[in-house]
Amino acid sequence: MEEYGIYLSFNNLMDLFRLPVNPETLEIKESGNSKSYDIIDFGEINTISAPKLMEITLDSIFPAQNYPFVLVSDTSLMTPFEYVKIIKKWMESKKPIRFVFSGIASPKEQNPKNSVALNMAASIENFSWKLSAGNSGDIEYSLTLKKYVFYQAIAVKVDKGEVKAETKRPNDKAIPATYKLKAGDTLWSVAKKVLGDGSKYKVIQKLNGISDSQLTKLPVGKVIKLPQGG
Repeated sequence: MEEYGIYLSFNNLMDLFRLPVNPETLEIKESGNSKSYDIIDFGEINTISAPKLMEITLDSIFPAQNYPFVLVSDTSLMTPFEYVKIIKKWMESKKPIRFVFSGIASPKEQNPKNSVALNMAASIENFSWKLSAGNSGDIEYSLTLKKYVFYQAIAVKVDKGEVKAETKRPNDKAIPATYKLKAGDTLWSVAKKVLGDGSKYKVIQKLNGISDSQLTKLPVGKVIKLPQGG
């Protein structure tokens, strides 16, 4: 019988863990968004709108010890409060996480081969937890996630009466606070790779107090600060 697992990740897999104990049930809520109206001399009509975003609720435990039913190894199993701390940190970030319900293969593997059953960005709508009765140290929790749809403002340009819009694929990866220079790196290449715009190298230069004469003599291994918020 194929083994299934649930993975939660954040910041393009920079933070990732597998739920150590699968929930007994996985409640998935999908509903329409239709509305009814009463029309004089006609009666009730129903308009069909786009469906509401999917919600997933799961209840399980974060175990304090490696029981026979725990799905992760001793080295991967964290303490119950570590799991709670990570989820609370994700909630405070106000950024979406990623929910993956998959077969044996981890989301980090290159070729899962049809193992992924559900993979979506999600917001944490509710997270409640409590210590289990007795002295086990386990934490019981309930977690509700809601499908997250990336959106962005689109800049438009009118050219000879024609409206043109250019969209970019949204990215849920956060900009790191620092970057460690590697061989061959320049501030321009770092700005292009991390910020998506090489011309922003001057912002990095000013932020780190690097003079023009030092631009061609950047030491490998030097840790530089990166601008936050774009």
